[in-house]
Amino acid sequence: MPIRFKHLHAVILKTTNPPDEGFLMKSIHPLALVVAVLIGMCLQTPAVAQISPVWSEEKVPNYLPHMTVPEVRDLLTRTDMVIIPVTALEQHGLHLPIGTDYYSGIERAKLIAARTDVLVAPILLPGQSPYHMGFEGTISLSSQTVQQVIVEAAESLMRHGFKRFLILNSHGGNQATTTFIVDRINHETAGIAVNLGSVAAPFQDRSRLADIPAPQVFDRHGGVGETSRGLYLMPDLVDLEAAVTAELTLPSHMERMLPDVIAGDPTALTVFLAEGLKAEETGKGTSADQMSSTGVWSERDPKEATAEQGRLATEVFVEGAVRFIERWKELRPIQ
Repeated sequence: MPIRFKHLHAVILKTTNPPDEGFLMKSIHPLALVVAVLIGMCLQTPAVAQISPVWSEEKVPNYLPHMTVPEVRDLLTRTDMVIIPVTALEQHGLHLPIGTDYYSGIERAKLIAARTDVLVAPILLPGQSPYHMGFEGTISLSSQTVQQVIVEAAESLMRHGFKRFLILNSHGGNQATTTFIVDRINHETAGIAVNLGSVAAPFQDRSRLADIPAPQVFDRHGGVGETSRGLYLMPDLVDLEAAVTAELTLPSHMERMLPDVIAGDPTALTVFLAEGLKAEETGKGTSADQMSSTGVWSERDPKEATAEQGRLATEVFVEGAVRFIERWKELRPIQ
């Protein structure tokens, strides 16, 4: 027979005199004890609304994963433009996250969208990164796979009314892939696509970068420049204390080219990059783990990086991209 709450006191305490501890324990019915505990839990001050302890995102306008259907529908009344970042999941040394290129693309796209009211649609995290596979955590896809997924995603967005695609590459190894994506959208679909990095370049005010000292030594993947952008765009993910200067072991002929590469010789830079950072299977001896002790492709100490340098570089790019987008809107207003 169920115990009624109003008789709970009589069940627990069978005497009006204060019982000793032993008598109390013997007098408590097991079921009554359970009920008492449950009542106590119910009478506690209501807790703050519960959420996942690992949830940390705040809603970002125009960012597709955060949007509802009505919000997308409303955005389509104002724009038919979409930024699609082409990113990567690959090692970036001991101090930068594996998602560095992903966040670099996504966060810059969000900044652009906040200023010019376009959609940001992240499609893929990994890109083409076979030469980083010597370091744990890297995920590499073929160029054909990356192309196909992004082109099909663009076709989905076209069905909803988006027509113009700003393809933002945030990983050097995706350059050719990005070119193919733009070409395929333009030739195989009703959409119109441009490489946002290329079209934004003429609109960038490079004079704002004059205060950033030009590197006197080689500095590329995971180096001071990329670390500075990381400190600005994703500071909580950068472990600067773990950063160390990499020991580089380039093939001898590439080592001899370095001074010309640093000096800006266009031929030296082109052939250097054509051979450098290639998969171990090619036999070139230029995969990341074959050339660098940490995976960083730089002669500089990443600890020289600053968030201020990252802010300037980011703002120059974002402003250039916004100027291009606004000009395109003038030339072809939304229909």
